[in-house]
Amino acid sequence: MTAVLDRAGPENDTSPGVSDPPSRSLRKRRGARPVRWSPFALTGLLITTAVLYLWNLSASGYANTFYAAAAWAGSESWKAWLFGALDPSNFITVDKPPAALWVTGLSVRLFGMNSWAVLAPQALMGVASVALVYCAMRRTFADPRHGTAAGLIAGAVLAFTPAAALMFRFNNPDALLVLLMVAAGYCLIRAIGTNSGRWLALVGVALGFAFLTKMLQGLLVLPAFGLAYLLFANNGWLKRIGHLLVATVAMIVSAGWFVVVTMLVPASSRPYIGGSTNNTFMDLVWGYNGVGRISGGGNGGGPGGGGQAGSSFGGSTGLNRLFSSEMGNEISWLLPVALLALAFAIYAMVRSFPGFRFTGRVSRVESGAVVAWGGWLLVTGLIFSFMSGTIHPYYTVALAPAIGALVGIGAVMAWRRRDHWDGRIAMSAMIGLAAGWSIVLLNRNDFGPVWCRWLIGTAAVLAVLGVLVASRLGLRKLLATSLIVGSLAGAGGSVGFAIATAATSHSGSIPTAVSTSMDGGGMGGMGGGPGGGGNRGGGTPPGQTQDGQTQNGQTQDGQTQQGQTQRSQRGGMQGGPGGGSSSNTELTALLKSTDTTWAAAVSGSQSAATLELATGKAVMGMGGWMNDPAPTLDEFIAYVKAGKIAYYIGGSQGGGPGGNSSSEIATWVAQNYTATTVGGTTVYKLI
Repeated sequence: MTAVLDRAGPENDTSPGVSDPPSRSLRKRRGARPVRWSPFALTGLLITTAVLYLWNLSASGYANTFYAAAAWAGSESWKAWLFGALDPSNFITVDKPPAALWVTGLSVRLFGMNSWAVLAPQALMGVASVALVYCAMRRTFADPRHGTAAGLIAGAVLAFTPAAALMFRFNNPDALLVLLMVAAGYCLIRAIGTNSGRWLALVGVALGFAFLTKMLQGLLVLPAFGLAYLLFANNGWLKRIGHLLVATVAMIVSAGWFVVVTMLVPASSRPYIGGSTNNTFMDLVWGYNGVGRISGGGNGGGPGGGGQAGSSFGGSTGLNRLFSSEMGNEISWLLPVALLALAFAIYAMVRSFPGFRFTGRVSRVESGAVVAWGGWLLVTGLIFSFMSGTIHPYYTVALAPAIGALVGIGAVMAWRRRDHWDGRIAMSAMIGLAAGWSIVLLNRNDFGPVWCRWLIGTAAVLAVLGVLVASRLGLRKLLATSLIVGSLAGAGGSVGFAIATAATSHSGSIPTAVSTSMDGGGMGGMGGGPGGGGNRGGGTPPGQTQDGQTQNGQTQDGQTQQGQTQRSQRGGMQGGPGGGSSSNTELTALLKSTDTTWAAAVSGSQSAATLELATGKAVMGMGGWMNDPAPTLDEFIAYVKAGKIAYYIGGSQGGGPGGNSSSEIATWVAQNYTATTVGGTTVYKLI
C-alpha cells in the first residue's frame, strides 16, 4: 500500500484547493496510472470480512429471539411482515419500525426458519457496508492510488471494529441501519463529485429507509451530509439548495409512506404499534424510540435513564462515555485516531485556502468527505455521550463507518505531507495513539497475554522512530516498513478483540463484545438482557424444544448482568413465563395441539417470542416489549368469548402505562378460570 502511495508524488503540488475542484484533465492525468491490484485487494478484504462474519454463525442460534420470532411471523403472514408483528395473528408489533424485519422475514420465507436464515442477512450487510466504504473512499480521492489506500484502510477498520463484528453477526436492526447510512454516505460523495441532484436524492431515500429501521438514529448524519453538499458541490447556490429540498422530499416520501399506511389502515385491521402508548407510529418518534431516547423522558427513559443514564448499560453521561468500560470495548479502539485524523484533515483544509503555500492541497470532494464523515462522527458521538434515555453499548456500531473513513482519509492526507514536518508528526501520532489506547483497553480487560501488550508498545515506538527518521532522510523502504509495523501494532488490539467477539456466541436482547475478567471472566458472550430470550443458542425452530441451559455460569431465568438483575426490566421474563417455559416439554406439547387464533396469552413480548419459537404457534404478547396498554381488559375478554385464545399462562410480570391492564387481566382470569400446573408452569384453560 505504501509503495502505491509513494508513486503518487508529483501531483501533490498541483492539487486544487478547497474552492478549486480538480479539472477533468487533471482527473484524467491522475487516473492514467491505475492500481492494477486494487480489485484483488478489495476481493481479499471482502472475503476476509465474510469469513469473520459468517464463520460458525449458527453458534448463536437465533441470537435475539424477540426479532427472530417476528421474522418467523413475517414468513407466515404478509400482514405481519409489513407491520413487523411479533406473531402471525397480528396482535402487536415489535418495538421498532419493521424495515430490518422485511429482510429477515423474506429470508425465512425463502429458506425456512433456521439460524442461518435469520443471521446470514446481517453478515452480508456487513460485507456490503465494507464494500461501500471502500467505494466511497475511491470516489473521494481523484488519484486512484490514494483512493485505493484510503478505501482499504477504511474498510478494514470498519470490518475489525468489535461493535461491527458483534452486530453483523446478530439480528438486531443495527446491521441494516449501518448499511443504509453507509449507502447514504457513498451516494453523497457521488453527489458532491458530480454535482448531481439524482445522487443526492438517493441519499434521501437511503436515510428515509434508515428511519424505518431505527428511527431518529438513522437521521443523525443528516446535518453533516446537508452541510457537506451545500458547501462543496459546485453547481451554484440556488441549484444546491434546490437539490437539498428534492433530497428532503425523497427522504420524507421514503419514510413517510409507511407512516401513512399505519394511519390509513384501521387499528382493528392491523397490529398494535408496539412501544407506543396510543397505538400510533408517531408516538414512537416522540417517545420511546425517538426524542425520549435522547432526553430520557417518557417511554424513552427506560432502564438506565435519568442522571445516571445507562449506568447498567452505557455508563454515565459525559465526553468520556465512549471510552468507558461499558462502551470502550465496542468502539473506542481507533476512535482517538479518528479524532486526530479529523483534526489533521481540517488543518489541511484550512491550509488549502488561497493565500497559503501548501503542497498536498485538499480538493473539493475531499473537503466534502471530511465534513460528512467528520460530522457523522461528532454529532452521533456527542448524542451517544450525553443522551439520558436508554442506550446500549452496541448502538455505537453506528460510529464504526465514520471512524474507518476518517482514519483512511487522515492517513492519506498525512502521507501526502510526508516530506514536511506536519505530515511526519501526524503519521507518528496516529501510530502512537492507536497503540497506546489499545494497550490501555487490553490492560483494562486483562485480554491476551501480557507480552502482547509489550510487543505492541515496542513495535509502536520503533515504528514512530522509523517514520520520523525515514521521512526526514528520504529512506523510502524504511518508511514503508515502519508504517506497516505501526499499522499492525495500532490495529492489533482491535483486530484481536473483534475476532474474539466473532468467535463468541451471543444471545438475548443486549449483546456485548467478549466477556473478560472485568465482567465475570472468560470469553463468553453476554446472554439474556431484559427479557433475555432464553438459551445460549437463542431459541429453537418452531416445532422443536430447547434444553434448559446456562450461560457464563448463570441461569437464563432471572439472569444477572454486571451484578444487576435483568429480570422484567422491560416487559416479559427471562426464558419465558414461569421460568424456563422454552424447556417445558409438557407446555410445548399442549400449545402445539391448539388451533385457535392464539395458542396462548402471556405477559410480555419476550415471553411470547420464546413460546412461539418453541411451538410454531401464534402467542399473544400482552403489554408488548414496554408494557404497552394492549390489550385492555375489555378487549381481552372479547377475545376469550370469541374463542380466539386457548390458554392464559400465568407467572409473568405485567402492568404498564395503560392502567396496569396485564394485572387486571391476570386478576380476571384467576377469578373466572381454574389454574392448573403444566410442567411447573401455571396455566389457565380459556376454551
